[in-house]
Amino acid sequence: MNVSMCRIGGARVRRGPVAMVVGLVSEVCLASAVSMFAAIGLVSAASAAHADEHWTSAWATAQQLAPTVIPKWAKTPPRSGQDHPAMVGRQPRKGLQDPPPGDSPIPPIPERLESQTVRMFLRTTVAGSRVRIQMSNAYGDRPVRIGDAHIALRTRGSAIARSSDRQLTVGGRSSFTLMPQTAVLSDPVNLEVPSPAELAVSLYVAGDSGPLTVHPLGLHTTYVANGDVTAGEELAGASENESYFWLSGVDVLTSAPTEVIIALGDSITDGFRTTPNANRDWPAVLAGRLRAVEPARQWAVLNMGYSGNRIIRDGADVSALARFDRDVLSPIGAHWIVFLEGINDIGFAALPGAPADERVTADDLIAADREIVERAHLHGLRVMGATLTPYEGSPAYTQQGESIRETLNRWIRMSGAFDRVVDFDAATRDPADPKRLRAGFDSGDHIHPNDAGNRAMAEAIDLSAFAR
Repeated sequence: MNVSMCRIGGARVRRGPVAMVVGLVSEVCLASAVSMFAAIGLVSAASAAHADEHWTSAWATAQQLAPTVIPKWAKTPPRSGQDHPAMVGRQPRKGLQDPPPGDSPIPPIPERLESQTVRMFLRTTVAGSRVRIQMSNAYGDRPVRIGDAHIALRTRGSAIARSSDRQLTVGGRSSFTLMPQTAVLSDPVNLEVPSPAELAVSLYVAGDSGPLTVHPLGLHTTYVANGDVTAGEELAGASENESYFWLSGVDVLTSAPTEVIIALGDSITDGFRTTPNANRDWPAVLAGRLRAVEPARQWAVLNMGYSGNRIIRDGADVSALARFDRDVLSPIGAHWIVFLEGINDIGFAALPGAPADERVTADDLIAADREIVERAHLHGLRVMGATLTPYEGSPAYTQQGESIRETLNRWIRMSGAFDRVVDFDAATRDPADPKRLRAGFDSGDHIHPNDAGNRAMAEAIDLSAFAR
């Protein structure tokens, strides 16, 4: 039995948790008991006051290796806007890497960083009182020393609101190391984050970074400046690109009900050929629709698409099946996945010189989709399956590929394998020629929807599916 000691009239008397061994209780002992239970009450009240606070993923991105290694057989002549590894891959050279062939909107990415600050901007849609970031050196071959890290609210250009600037630490240290193939979570900092918010994350790379772990198509301007200027209000003279370096996620501590949706896909989900710095990709538009319809609940739609991704085989990076645990199961608070993939599995196999084992059938893709759904259900996640959008007119188009796309779309609509379905095909196709994107939705490469096409996709999603 748990026994404590209480002093009565100068003598020490044993008492148990319920009944006193001695019937008389001195004022001193009674006062101690009252103080003890009062303290317990205060702790309980304090706990109750924060019981509704919870960490949630507010932003995330899928990462890749830069530069991407391209198979020799995939090094085809430039194909305007085609979404395959030759389109998004980069061959390393001194200084900046070559931009992808064709008229890709992806600006050149530095081959490495050395004693430089990279300032990245991102848009969150969850308000909260504390914030932390996730960093990953998943594709690095050496430790990356981060000499300093800061987070702040953006004002304009490369500038931040000085009063909002917070230094980030890991394990209480402002300087820390990202080991190869590992992820790091920063210590939380107090920062009132509104919704929506433009956040700035600045990392100073002390020494040579080696190969970069990046998300190439960030669609938000990133600034690179020499030296440690992580606390600088503005980065004058910095070079610019549109990629995220090592930054994989942002979490916010909030007390409001929050829903997290993961958009898992390829370049069409990534926002390829949408307007940079405008949040016109369909996941961002979906987040805006949800906030407008149900403002009492906070919504985060995490864009986990990246250009060149395939479901079954690795392409510009690892397949959707291979990255499922990292990009779908790691975020906090997710309940739904909107899944749009398969066009690269079809189009990649149509490249001249593609090996026979790159070929796919509709049955291959259906089996892969089923695996995605089953793995999601094992973890309590529901999946909204999206039909593949038209692509006739693109260099990747073939009649055989179109037959596979149509067969897969019929299965997505009719099989009942998914918890819900969104018909992106019907939302974006030309009524007069259903194999093609509607002219007003075509970015010009006949495979990637433009801003208007992305809005049509987001508006095709039945928001009632996410009601809880």
